[in-house]
Amino acid sequence: MYAVLDIETTGGKFNEEGITEIAIHRFDGHEVTDTFISLINPERSIQPYVQKLTGINEKMLRTAPKFHEVAKRIVEITEGSTLVAHNAQFDYRILRTEFRRLGYDFQRKSLCTVDLAKRLIPDAESHSLGKLVRSLGIAVNNRHRANGDALATLKLFQVLLQKDTGKSIVAEVMRSASAGELSNRQLELVESVPTDTGVYYLFNKKGEIIYLSSSTNMKQQINSHFTGSGKDSLQLRKETREVRYEKTGSELYARLKAHIELLQNKPVFGPKPVSLKVPGKEIIVNGRPYPLKNADLLLIDKGRDTGEKAAIWLQESRVKGMGFFGLNHQINNIHILESLLTPIESTPGCTGIVHEYLKNKSVLKVLEL
Repeated sequence: MYAVLDIETTGGKFNEEGITEIAIHRFDGHEVTDTFISLINPERSIQPYVQKLTGINEKMLRTAPKFHEVAKRIVEITEGSTLVAHNAQFDYRILRTEFRRLGYDFQRKSLCTVDLAKRLIPDAESHSLGKLVRSLGIAVNNRHRANGDALATLKLFQVLLQKDTGKSIVAEVMRSASAGELSNRQLELVESVPTDTGVYYLFNKKGEIIYLSSSTNMKQQINSHFTGSGKDSLQLRKETREVRYEKTGSELYARLKAHIELLQNKPVFGPKPVSLKVPGKEIIVNGRPYPLKNADLLLIDKGRDTGEKAAIWLQESRVKGMGFFGLNHQINNIHILESLLTPIESTPGCTGIVHEYLKNKSVLKVLEL
């Protein structure tokens, strides 16, 4: 028995989200035997981007039931079933969080149609729900609303069940009720990290860095390491004893810092340092081209907090230095600049990272020195 579901949330900080809408279809492998669809009053504000995406606003939810009023119905309709969702890890986490707030330990096996589709339709152009169902000719209505996405997931799941002719892949992909759940120690590690942009480090019991990377949401990324089902995630979950981090504010700064420190530390687990070549003889910054031959540029971006900015010094075809400065510093003074920034001596790959980042993103401003 399966419970195919989709959840819409308020968005916001990791593990502080609330449910705004839920749709569950109890499915026996042949037909739907029960359905539950409801808006939910999350008792917290909805992020503007979520309102725009889903069309659900706070006015619609004022008279909707609160989660504790529908919790029993959710327990009943999912009893003895495996939860099925697209990106099931997210929906299961959100449900468990809501039940945990009520003091109830909600546990169900789960099955992710993303994981299942990657096994059964490996050549698909994309495994996102919208593109995947469209490629399979599945009609979808009310995308980004709980029932629209739940019905799309149900139809996709039916296709995937048919493709699993040996009836073994579904069993292999299915996660136990406790899979993706963190121990108290791991929860403490995740909770110690902010949702900010920066570089994070995982240490083993010997105090060695076993993994480091950058992220625009360090808390969420570390949680995904600990709850993933891949070989590296399982090993990281087993070996990590301490988590440290450094906020950067700037995503570009974080990427460069992580790249440099990956080369220096060579942690056991990925990611590996990237090696990007610089194409052409110019660099495009915020839509404007600068010739690399004579480039002497200071890329200014967000700092770690208010009153501070990040700076990346690009001279000709290499990154010469990077650091942070207060708003009162005269950074166009070359002597002050050199004293503020940490020099980057011949570290390969840095300029390629800058070029790749600036193809689709921008920094706050650029100064010609």
